[in-house]
Amino acid sequence: MLRARLVLVSRVLRCQRSIGALLEKDNVPTPAELPALPRLQAALHAEQHALLKTQIRRLEHELRDRVLPTPEAQRLVWIPGIGAMVAYLLLLEIDDIGRFPTVRQFHSYCRLVPGANDSAASRRHKRSRDGNRYLKLAFHHAAVRAVQYVPEIRAESQRLVRRKGKAIARALIAKELGSIVYHVLTRQEAFNGRFRGLQLTRAKSRRWPRLASPPA
Repeated sequence: MLRARLVLVSRVLRCQRSIGALLEKDNVPTPAELPALPRLQAALHAEQHALLKTQIRRLEHELRDRVLPTPEAQRLVWIPGIGAMVAYLLLLEIDDIGRFPTVRQFHSYCRLVPGANDSAASRRHKRSRDGNRYLKLAFHHAAVRAVQYVPEIRAESQRLVRRKGKAIARALIAKELGSIVYHVLTRQEAFNGRFRGLQLTRAKSRRWPRLASPPA
């Protein structure tokens, strides 16, 4: 169901881009100012957009009652950048954290480390296509959110961007979040509020419901 949700989300974005393309083509700010036929086309995209959003909400409501009350989900939603839907995706795609004896193996499965393209005299990194692409997507999404909302992670990201560039900085933030998730699930303990040795000053509030202590 979560993979089906990702398909629906991609279709929502496609509708938004289609409407934007129509507006750009006629150089107008709103669909109401389009000529008749493009205006009809934009209206059809808008109707499809509304229907897809309704279907996404139905899926999320069904998953919330099934997954959110579990101890594992309650531990994950306290980690920076990880909301309810990312927590669901992580739990259902990981399945059993015991499958990964080490955090390095977990990183590899989540595509959080580059692949190798070695020759006789050189070693180059490349994007790995091994592992689970949905977990990579989830961790990179969480990295973006963590940088937006947590000052210490934002400062660490800016430092990494200056040294290594934007893409590698995001990958390193995602990898650190992967390490946190691995240890939280493996040890079955709450997030300790630290990121790359830094104590975070911003904590999440209790919502929808985010419990202070997960059920046993």
